[in-house]
Amino acid sequence: MFRSSTSRLAYAGAQSARSFRNAFVALPKKVKIVEVGPRDGLQNEKEILDTDVKVSFINRLSGTGLSVIEATSFVSPKWVPQMADASEVLTTIDRRSGVSYPVLTPNMQGFTAAMEAGAKEVSVFAAASEAFSQRNINCSIEESLNRFRPVLEAAKANGIPVRGYVSCVVGCPYQGAVEPSAVAAVSKALFDAGCYEISLGDTIGVGTPLASWNMLSEVMQVVPVESLAVHFHDTYGQALANILMAMQMGVATVDASVAGLGGCPYARGASGNVATEDVLYLCQGLGIETGVDIDKLLDCSHFIMGQLHMKSASKASRALMGARKKRFADDPVRGLNNQVVAMLAQPH
Repeated sequence: MFRSSTSRLAYAGAQSARSFRNAFVALPKKVKIVEVGPRDGLQNEKEILDTDVKVSFINRLSGTGLSVIEATSFVSPKWVPQMADASEVLTTIDRRSGVSYPVLTPNMQGFTAAMEAGAKEVSVFAAASEAFSQRNINCSIEESLNRFRPVLEAAKANGIPVRGYVSCVVGCPYQGAVEPSAVAAVSKALFDAGCYEISLGDTIGVGTPLASWNMLSEVMQVVPVESLAVHFHDTYGQALANILMAMQMGVATVDASVAGLGGCPYARGASGNVATEDVLYLCQGLGIETGVDIDKLLDCSHFIMGQLHMKSASKASRALMGARKKRFADDPVRGLNNQVVAMLAQPH
């Protein structure tokens, strides 16, 4: 049947969208976003935020639909001053039903403090690079794994789930490329030791889809894909491409940081984590459910970047906030009302 050029274009567009979606047969229907902004995002910021600001930030994130919010880190304040108030933060936040608030506990001292503060989930980390492990925590990979065993045993005894992080899964600032087999070995060790989920971190953001595919292919041979998460930094602008590739491989958990906050003090030149807003925009465009309200997340982004006196690294956030401002400009009454609401919401 002959169609006009306009109807042919519309028909072709609809067919193209269906064909595109069907081509990604491995894409998950739902993706869990692990928001790491309050911990991994803030830990390296030079400006030390007040505890009430961090608490407000987490409470705001809790209202966005996120199911996992990494709250803080029980580490030495000498090395991570931003996390010196970990106990106060964890005991003060409003814990919402259905939301998990994991905390980082690199040793038994941190684990004990976390338990006293009421932690219900903890995480540990290891590196896939020997050089990075030595410079980051002053021990070998094997020694770091041995250090975590008491934490994992204590967590198991207390019914506390443990998440495992593996850093430098593609490249290391000190040794260069990291072999996928090394990543697989560390991931398997953490999984076998009792970590329910392994988050694979491209700490310095050098990964490309091919390098990430090679790494994931190796890891998936020893750890079930359902127990894997990806944690990409966006140093070279490859994070979203890597995430899309990982989702095509069946990974359904993605770490992200609102406004692209974060970095690594041990990795020169490493920019922030992939922005949560950008990941959500990608998932929405692919018809993947996340359960997160992007408008509410934009408000969280606006709040924390205002506190830090910084601009968001999220392209989606900038574009969406720009569109929002234009709407308010076109509707002065609505714009004024929202400005008043925003002002009243600021901490006093």
